[in-house]
Amino acid sequence: MEKKRRKKYVGLQKRKAIAGYLFISPFILGFLVFMIKPLFQSLYMSFCNVELGSSVFNPVWQGLGNYNQAFTVDPEYNRLLVEEISRMIIYSLAIIVFSFFVSLILNQNFKGRALVRAVFFLPVILSSGVILGLEEDNQLMATLAQQIETTTSGVSITGALEEILMTAGVGTRAFEEVFEIIDNIYDVAIASGIQIIIFLSGLQTISRNMYEAAEIEGCTAWESLWKITFPMISSLFLVNWIYTVIDFCMRSDNGVIEKIQTVMIDQMNYGMASAMSWIYFVIILAFVGITSFFISKGVYYYD
Repeated sequence: MEKKRRKKYVGLQKRKAIAGYLFISPFILGFLVFMIKPLFQSLYMSFCNVELGSSVFNPVWQGLGNYNQAFTVDPEYNRLLVEEISRMIIYSLAIIVFSFFVSLILNQNFKGRALVRAVFFLPVILSSGVILGLEEDNQLMATLAQQIETTTSGVSITGALEEILMTAGVGTRAFEEVFEIIDNIYDVAIASGIQIIIFLSGLQTISRNMYEAAEIEGCTAWESLWKITFPMISSLFLVNWIYTVIDFCMRSDNGVIEKIQTVMIDQMNYGMASAMSWIYFVIILAFVGITSFFISKGVYYYD
């Protein structure tokens, strides 16, 4: 009987795996058809000095020259790497925390819940360019922001609190980062749409009976959060962490990406731009791999 049950379980897992591969097969096929060749061409160019002409695109092999120049000659690249990776870690943590607690709120029963959910999901739906068009080069929003700044006479609650804490000398560097995130809470909220959806979908799979049993046993809401909610959706923290890190690295205001675009477009140095891209790619890949390894140690998997 046990053997039969085990065989049935393995068959179910195999069917789930096949369904999963079928679901991502368009992406895999598109990657193999459209991305593999440019990927290797970019890697080859990073070791070359690309000579450009009216109808000439001639990569000349020069070994590690571009990588050496990126690390030792370019005055900005190393600084931008450190700054952007530090900002990525801080903002990714802020996005994960923000999206998790927002999803907890949206999972509750209250009036107007559908409208509130739509407010947080709207940036995801309109992320094809409408939101970017509203954010950039929009005279109406620029005028509105200027009017708000004028009417508040430059008074900022976070600025005043920050000044008090700085004067007291309490955790200066840590408070600087916290207040920077608070000042940019709009960016954090805009970047949290997908994460909220993923967390919310996980929260809705948790049986209400588990919370009722814990409540009967005397568990508080705080204890239920740590003993039930966190373990049951712990795998989603790993998924959201990877997505958030990668999404941050593709932002338009990323200093490293802007530097690479400047070298490639303005300076027409394709070899150097490719080397900088691959350095950034390898560092982020290593970061995602190391952090995912440690996060996966705390993931609770259940059947």
